[in-house]
Amino acid sequence: MKTNLLAMTVVRRAALLGLLAWGGAAAAADKFSFADTAGQHLDVLLGDKLVARYMDAWDISTPQQRLETYKPYLHIFDAEGKAPITKGSGGNFTHHRGIFIGWNKIACNGKSYDRWHMKGGEQIHRRFLAQEADAEHASFTSQVEWIGEPGKTLLAEERTMTFRPAAAPARLIVDFTSQLKAVAGDLVLDGDPEHAGCQYRPAAEVDTKLTSYVFPKENADPKKDRDYPWAGETYTLAGQQHSVVIMSHPDNPKDTRWSAYRDYGRFGAFAKVPVKSGETLTLRYRFVIADGAMLPADAIQKIYNAFSGATAATPPVTVRKADQPAPAKPKAKK
Repeated sequence: MKTNLLAMTVVRRAALLGLLAWGGAAAAADKFSFADTAGQHLDVLLGDKLVARYMDAWDISTPQQRLETYKPYLHIFDAEGKAPITKGSGGNFTHHRGIFIGWNKIACNGKSYDRWHMKGGEQIHRRFLAQEADAEHASFTSQVEWIGEPGKTLLAEERTMTFRPAAAPARLIVDFTSQLKAVAGDLVLDGDPEHAGCQYRPAAEVDTKLTSYVFPKENADPKKDRDYPWAGETYTLAGQQHSVVIMSHPDNPKDTRWSAYRDYGRFGAFAKVPVKSGETLTLRYRFVIADGAMLPADAIQKIYNAFSGATAATPPVTVRKADQPAPAKPKAKK
Protein backbone atom coordinates (compact mmCIF):
# COMPACT_ATOMS: atom_id res chain seq x y z
CA MET A 1 0.00 0.00 0.00
CA LYS A 2 2.82 2.38 0.95
CA THR A 3 4.60 1.49 -2.28
CA ASN A 4 1.45 2.32 -4.29
CA LEU A 5 1.00 5.63 -2.46
CA LEU A 6 4.62 6.51 -3.08
CA ALA A 7 4.28 5.63 -6.75
CA MET A 8 1.13 7.71 -7.05
CA THR A 9 2.87 10.64 -5.32
CA VAL A 10 5.79 10.41 -7.74
CA VAL A 11 3.41 10.33 -10.71
CA ARG A 12 1.44 13.29 -9.41
CA ARG A 13 4.59 15.29 -8.80
CA ALA A 14 5.85 14.47 -12.27
CA ALA A 15 2.53 15.49 -13.76
CA LEU A 16 2.55 18.73 -11.76
CA LEU A 17 6.09 19.49 -12.88
CA GLY A 18 5.04 18.80 -16.44
CA LEU A 19 2.11 21.18 -16.14
CA LEU A 20 4.33 23.84 -14.62
CA ALA A 21 6.87 23.39 -17.39
CA TRP A 22 4.13 23.58 -20.02
CA GLY A 23 2.64 26.62 -18.33
CA GLY A 24 6.05 28.30 -18.22
CA ALA A 25 6.55 27.59 -21.91
CA ALA A 26 3.08 28.93 -22.69
CA ALA A 27 3.73 32.02 -20.61
CA ALA A 28 7.04 32.57 -22.40
CA ALA A 29 5.31 32.17 -25.76
CA ASP A 30 2.68 34.68 -24.73
CA LYS A 31 4.99 37.45 -23.60
CA PHE A 32 4.50 40.93 -24.99
CA SER A 33 7.22 42.33 -27.23
CA PHE A 34 7.84 45.11 -29.73
CA ALA A 35 8.94 45.13 -33.36
CA ASP A 36 9.99 48.57 -34.54
CA THR A 37 10.07 49.56 -38.19
CA ALA A 38 11.86 52.85 -37.61
CA GLY A 39 10.15 55.85 -39.10
CA GLN A 40 7.03 53.86 -40.01
CA HIS A 41 5.37 52.02 -37.11
CA LEU A 42 5.89 50.21 -33.83
CA ASP A 43 4.25 46.78 -33.56
CA VAL A 44 2.98 45.39 -30.25
CA LEU A 45 2.99 41.59 -30.18
CA LEU A 46 1.66 39.05 -27.72
CA GLY A 47 3.49 35.83 -28.41
CA ASP A 48 3.65 35.66 -32.19
CA LYS A 49 0.41 37.59 -32.76
CA LEU A 50 0.23 41.23 -33.74
CA VAL A 51 -1.99 43.02 -31.21
CA ALA A 52 -1.62 46.68 -32.18
CA ARG A 53 0.43 48.96 -34.42
CA TYR A 54 1.38 52.54 -33.57
CA MET A 55 1.63 54.50 -36.80
CA ASP A 56 4.41 57.04 -36.22
CA ALA A 57 5.58 58.05 -39.70
CA TRP A 58 5.89 61.71 -40.67
CA ASP A 59 6.69 62.63 -44.27
CA ILE A 60 5.73 65.94 -45.88
CA SER A 61 7.78 65.45 -49.05
CA THR A 62 4.58 65.29 -51.14
CA PRO A 63 0.96 66.28 -50.46
CA GLN A 64 -0.06 62.59 -50.54
CA GLN A 65 2.65 61.57 -48.07
CA ARG A 66 1.63 64.39 -45.76
CA LEU A 67 -2.00 63.27 -45.94
CA GLU A 68 -1.02 59.75 -44.89
CA THR A 69 1.38 60.75 -42.10
CA TYR A 70 0.15 64.03 -40.57
CA LYS A 71 -0.80 62.43 -37.25
CA PRO A 72 0.26 59.38 -35.22
CA TYR A 73 -2.46 56.91 -34.25
CA LEU A 74 -2.97 53.34 -33.07
CA HIS A 75 -4.33 50.42 -35.06
CA ILE A 76 -5.99 47.54 -33.20
CA PHE A 77 -5.67 44.12 -34.87
CA ASP A 78 -8.09 41.20 -34.98
CA ALA A 79 -7.80 38.18 -32.68
CA GLU A 80 -5.61 36.33 -35.21
CA GLY A 81 -3.26 39.27 -35.54
CA LYS A 82 -3.81 39.32 -39.30
CA ALA A 83 -5.59 42.58 -40.09
CA PRO A 84 -6.49 45.87 -38.41
CA ILE A 85 -10.07 46.31 -37.24
CA THR A 86 -9.52 50.08 -37.17
CA LYS A 87 -9.25 52.62 -39.97
CA GLY A 88 -6.13 54.14 -41.51
CA SER A 89 -5.78 56.99 -43.98
CA GLY A 90 -8.02 57.39 -47.01
CA GLY A 91 -11.67 56.48 -47.42
CA ASN A 92 -14.57 58.34 -45.89
CA PHE A 93 -13.22 61.00 -43.49
CA THR A 94 -9.53 60.34 -44.08
CA HIS A 95 -8.59 62.13 -40.84
CA HIS A 96 -10.39 59.44 -38.77
CA ARG A 97 -7.72 56.91 -37.81
CA GLY A 98 -7.76 54.10 -35.27
CA ILE A 99 -7.37 55.45 -31.74
CA PHE A 100 -6.48 59.12 -32.09
CA ILE A 101 -6.79 62.50 -30.38
CA GLY A 102 -7.27 66.07 -31.59
CA TRP A 103 -9.34 69.26 -31.50
CA ASN A 104 -10.52 71.23 -34.50
CA LYS A 105 -10.51 74.57 -32.67
CA ILE A 106 -7.40 75.26 -30.61
CA ALA A 107 -7.36 78.93 -29.66
CA CYS A 108 -3.95 80.46 -28.89
CA ASN A 109 -2.65 84.03 -29.17
CA GLY A 110 -5.71 85.20 -31.05
CA LYS A 111 -5.50 82.45 -33.66
CA SER A 112 -7.34 79.15 -34.17
CA TYR A 113 -5.68 75.89 -35.17
CA ASP A 114 -7.35 72.74 -36.51
CA ARG A 115 -5.52 69.68 -35.25
CA TRP A 116 -8.39 67.31 -36.05
CA HIS A 117 -8.58 67.64 -39.82
CA MET A 118 -4.89 68.66 -39.68
CA LYS A 119 -5.26 71.84 -41.69
CA GLY A 120 -1.99 73.75 -41.87
CA GLY A 121 -0.02 71.67 -39.39
CA GLU A 122 0.80 68.22 -38.06
CA GLN A 123 1.14 66.11 -34.96
CA ILE A 124 4.69 64.78 -35.25
CA HIS A 125 6.05 61.74 -33.44
CA ARG A 126 9.62 62.67 -32.56
CA ARG A 127 10.86 59.69 -30.57
CA PHE A 128 9.96 57.05 -28.04
CA LEU A 129 10.74 58.13 -24.50
CA ALA A 130 10.12 54.69 -22.98
CA GLN A 131 9.32 51.12 -23.98
CA GLU A 132 8.81 48.10 -21.74
CA ALA A 133 7.29 44.68 -22.26
CA ASP A 134 6.95 41.44 -20.30
CA ALA A 135 4.47 38.60 -19.78
CA GLU A 136 1.85 40.87 -18.24
CA HIS A 137 1.93 44.10 -20.23
CA ALA A 138 3.54 46.29 -22.86
CA SER A 139 3.89 50.04 -22.63
CA PHE A 140 5.46 52.82 -24.67
CA THR A 141 5.56 56.61 -24.52
CA SER A 142 5.63 58.64 -27.73
CA GLN A 143 6.89 62.23 -27.74
CA VAL A 144 4.55 64.15 -30.06
CA GLU A 145 4.81 67.78 -31.18
CA TRP A 146 1.63 69.55 -32.21
CA ILE A 147 2.69 72.18 -34.72
CA GLY A 148 0.91 75.55 -34.79
CA GLU A 149 2.68 78.03 -37.02
CA PRO A 150 5.11 76.32 -39.43
CA GLY A 151 8.09 75.14 -37.42
CA LYS A 152 6.64 76.26 -34.08
CA THR A 153 5.30 73.94 -31.40
CA LEU A 154 1.83 74.61 -30.09
CA LEU A 155 1.57 71.64 -27.70
CA ALA A 156 4.19 69.19 -26.44
CA GLU A 157 2.61 65.81 -25.78
CA GLU A 158 3.76 62.64 -24.06
CA ARG A 159 1.38 59.90 -25.23
CA THR A 160 1.57 56.66 -23.28
CA MET A 161 -0.21 53.48 -24.31
CA THR A 162 -0.28 50.38 -22.12
CA PHE A 163 -1.54 46.99 -23.28
CA ARG A 164 -2.77 44.09 -21.15
CA PRO A 165 -4.64 40.88 -21.96
CA ALA A 166 -8.23 40.95 -20.72
CA ALA A 167 -10.29 38.18 -19.19
CA ALA A 168 -12.99 36.72 -21.43
CA PRO A 169 -15.31 37.82 -22.90
CA ALA A 170 -12.93 40.75 -23.54
CA ARG A 171 -9.56 40.23 -25.26
CA LEU A 172 -7.43 43.33 -24.79
CA ILE A 173 -7.21 46.41 -22.59
CA VAL A 174 -5.46 49.53 -23.89
CA ASP A 175 -4.82 52.41 -21.51
CA PHE A 176 -4.31 55.75 -23.25
CA THR A 177 -2.72 58.63 -21.32
CA SER A 178 -2.04 61.98 -22.99
CA GLN A 179 -0.02 64.67 -21.20
CA LEU A 180 -0.43 67.89 -23.17
CA LYS A 181 1.77 70.87 -22.28
CA ALA A 182 0.90 74.34 -23.61
CA VAL A 183 4.19 75.77 -24.90
CA ALA A 184 3.08 78.61 -27.20
CA GLY A 185 0.97 80.51 -24.65
CA ASP A 186 -2.41 80.16 -22.99
CA LEU A 187 -4.72 78.08 -25.11
CA VAL A 188 -8.19 76.54 -25.21
CA LEU A 189 -8.80 73.07 -26.63
CA ASP A 190 -12.21 73.40 -28.25
CA GLY A 191 -14.48 72.03 -30.93
CA ASP A 192 -17.48 69.72 -30.68
CA PRO A 193 -18.13 66.00 -30.08
CA GLU A 194 -17.93 65.30 -33.81
CA HIS A 195 -14.56 66.94 -34.37
CA ALA A 196 -12.56 66.80 -31.17
CA GLY A 197 -11.42 64.65 -28.28
CA CYS A 198 -10.06 61.12 -27.92
CA GLN A 199 -11.87 58.78 -30.28
CA TYR A 200 -11.99 55.34 -31.90
CA ARG A 201 -12.68 54.70 -35.58
CA PRO A 202 -13.53 51.20 -36.88
CA ALA A 203 -12.18 50.03 -40.23
CA ALA A 204 -13.72 51.65 -43.30
CA GLU A 205 -15.43 48.39 -44.34
CA VAL A 206 -17.83 48.52 -41.38
CA ASP A 207 -21.40 47.41 -42.13
CA THR A 208 -23.17 50.67 -41.27
CA LYS A 209 -26.58 49.01 -40.86
CA LEU A 210 -25.41 46.88 -37.93
CA THR A 211 -23.63 49.41 -35.69
CA SER A 212 -25.03 49.87 -32.19
CA TYR A 213 -24.05 51.65 -28.96
CA VAL A 214 -24.51 51.01 -25.24
CA PHE A 215 -24.64 53.67 -22.50
CA PRO A 216 -24.49 53.39 -18.68
CA LYS A 217 -27.82 55.10 -18.07
CA GLU A 218 -31.51 54.39 -18.44
CA ASN A 219 -33.08 56.24 -21.39
CA ALA A 220 -29.68 57.64 -22.33
CA ASP A 221 -29.42 60.39 -24.92
CA PRO A 222 -25.76 60.94 -25.90
CA LYS A 223 -26.64 64.17 -27.70
CA LYS A 224 -27.81 65.71 -24.43
CA ASP A 225 -26.20 63.80 -21.57
CA ARG A 226 -22.85 64.68 -20.03
CA ASP A 227 -20.06 62.83 -18.25
CA TYR A 228 -20.78 59.18 -19.01
CA PRO A 229 -18.11 57.10 -17.25
CA TRP A 230 -18.04 54.85 -20.30
CA ALA A 231 -19.75 54.09 -23.59
CA GLY A 232 -19.51 51.09 -25.90
CA GLU A 233 -19.96 50.17 -29.53
CA THR A 234 -20.51 46.96 -31.48
CA TYR A 235 -19.68 46.99 -35.18
CA THR A 236 -19.41 44.41 -37.94
CA LEU A 237 -16.64 43.74 -40.46
CA ALA A 238 -17.11 40.97 -43.06
CA GLY A 239 -19.82 39.37 -40.94
CA GLN A 240 -17.69 39.36 -37.77
CA GLN A 241 -18.77 41.42 -34.76
CA HIS A 242 -16.28 43.50 -32.80
CA SER A 243 -16.98 45.44 -29.62
CA VAL A 244 -15.10 48.24 -27.91
CA VAL A 245 -15.77 50.19 -24.73
CA ILE A 246 -14.15 53.58 -24.07
CA MET A 247 -13.79 54.52 -20.41
CA SER A 248 -13.16 58.08 -19.22
CA HIS A 249 -11.21 58.42 -15.98
CA PRO A 250 -12.99 60.46 -13.27
CA ASP A 251 -10.04 62.88 -13.17
CA ASN A 252 -10.73 63.92 -16.77
CA PRO A 253 -12.41 67.31 -17.34
CA LYS A 254 -16.06 67.61 -16.39
CA ASP A 255 -18.85 68.41 -18.84
CA THR A 256 -17.50 65.75 -21.19
CA ARG A 257 -19.75 65.07 -24.16
CA TRP A 258 -19.82 61.83 -26.12
CA SER A 259 -20.19 61.34 -29.83
CA ALA A 260 -21.59 57.80 -29.98
CA TYR A 261 -24.23 57.50 -32.66
CA ARG A 262 -22.60 57.47 -36.12
CA ASP A 263 -23.31 54.42 -38.29
CA TYR A 264 -19.69 54.24 -39.51
CA GLY A 265 -18.63 53.88 -35.88
CA ARG A 266 -16.37 56.81 -34.99
CA PHE A 267 -17.04 57.53 -31.32
CA GLY A 268 -15.37 59.03 -28.28
CA ALA A 269 -15.26 61.70 -25.59
CA PHE A 270 -14.77 65.46 -25.94
CA ALA A 271 -14.41 68.34 -23.50
CA LYS A 272 -13.56 72.01 -23.93
CA VAL A 273 -10.48 72.64 -21.80
CA PRO A 274 -8.36 75.75 -21.15
CA VAL A 275 -4.65 75.15 -20.54
CA LYS A 276 -2.40 77.89 -19.17
CA SER A 277 0.99 78.51 -20.73
CA GLY A 278 3.55 76.09 -19.31
CA GLU A 279 0.90 73.92 -17.66
CA THR A 280 0.11 70.30 -18.54
CA LEU A 281 -3.29 68.72 -19.06
CA THR A 282 -3.48 64.98 -18.40
CA LEU A 283 -6.22 62.90 -20.03
CA ARG A 284 -6.76 59.21 -19.30
CA TYR A 285 -8.92 56.74 -21.21
CA ARG A 286 -9.23 52.97 -21.27
CA PHE A 287 -10.22 50.98 -24.37
CA VAL A 288 -11.60 47.48 -23.83
CA ILE A 289 -11.58 45.32 -26.96
CA ALA A 290 -13.77 42.23 -27.41
CA ASP A 291 -14.36 39.84 -30.30
CA GLY A 292 -18.08 39.39 -30.84
CA ALA A 293 -21.02 40.84 -28.94
CA MET A 294 -20.81 43.63 -26.39
CA LEU A 295 -19.63 42.70 -22.89
CA PRO A 296 -22.31 42.40 -20.19
CA ALA A 297 -22.77 45.59 -18.18
CA ASP A 298 -21.47 44.00 -14.97
CA ALA A 299 -18.24 42.97 -16.71
CA ILE A 300 -17.80 46.50 -18.10
CA GLN A 301 -18.43 48.07 -14.70
CA LYS A 302 -15.93 45.74 -13.02
CA ILE A 303 -13.22 46.83 -15.45
CA TYR A 304 -14.20 50.48 -15.03
CA ASN A 305 -14.06 50.25 -11.24
CA ALA A 306 -10.55 48.82 -11.47
CA PHE A 307 -9.54 51.65 -13.81
CA SER A 308 -11.10 54.46 -11.79
CA GLY A 309 -10.66 53.17 -8.25
CA ALA A 310 -14.44 53.41 -7.76
CA THR A 311 -16.82 50.88 -6.23
CA ALA A 312 -19.87 51.86 -8.27
CA ALA A 313 -22.71 49.41 -8.79
CA THR A 314 -23.60 48.20 -12.26
CA PRO A 315 -25.88 50.82 -13.81
CA PRO A 316 -28.95 50.25 -15.98
CA VAL A 317 -28.00 50.53 -19.62
CA THR A 318 -29.48 51.80 -22.85
CA VAL A 319 -28.68 50.13 -26.16
CA ARG A 320 -29.29 52.19 -29.28
CA LYS A 321 -28.83 51.45 -32.94
CA ALA A 322 -26.65 53.95 -34.75
CA ASP A 323 -28.30 56.88 -36.48
CA GLN A 324 -29.08 56.08 -40.09
CA PRO A 325 -28.68 58.81 -42.69
CA ALA A 326 -31.89 60.39 -43.88
CA PRO A 327 -33.10 59.04 -47.22
CA ALA A 328 -32.16 61.19 -50.16
CA LYS A 329 -34.91 63.49 -51.35
CA PRO A 330 -36.12 62.76 -54.87
CA LYS A 331 -34.92 65.27 -57.41
CA ALA A 332 -37.54 67.68 -58.61
CA LYS A 333 -38.62 67.14 -62.17
CA LYS A 334 -37.59 69.89 -64.53
